[in-house]
Amino acid sequence: MTGHSFSFSTSSADETRTLAQSLAPHLTGGDTLLLVGDVGAGKTHFARSLIQMLIGQTEDVPSPTFTLVQTYPCADAEIWHADLYRLTSTLEIEELGLVDAFDTEICLVEWPDRLGPLMPHHALTLTFASGAHEDARQITVSWTATRWTALLYQWNG
Repeated sequence: MTGHSFSFSTSSADETRTLAQSLAPHLTGGDTLLLVGDVGAGKTHFARSLIQMLIGQTEDVPSPTFTLVQTYPCADAEIWHADLYRLTSTLEIEELGLVDAFDTEICLVEWPDRLGPLMPHHALTLTFASGAHEDARQITVSWTATRWTALLYQWNG
């Protein structure tokens, strides 16, 4: 399978939020986003903004750093926001039920490298890197599953 990618540059946290909010309406059950980047790169901010858009509320969306997974009801599927930073074994991931959720729920996974062989091949990867100043971000989007191609051209407009 051939991979595809493109990048966005955002100059503020508000621009990153708007980018996440514009992707949210295109997601359905079975979609998995792998959020890659260093601590403080903007993964949680992006996930929080996307979740708030999907649930239609600006309620507090905490980072799942300590709970490992936070779930939110949504119209067509649950949203699973996972932070795998503290995990050391794929057995821990299987116990969370995350692998099963990849098939039916909207999953946002921070630190997806911890998934190892459990990483879903149909996922969309968003890689976050710092930009030219403190709030600037470079976000590279990559995928191989054909499901994402049309959706991302709509999103990227």
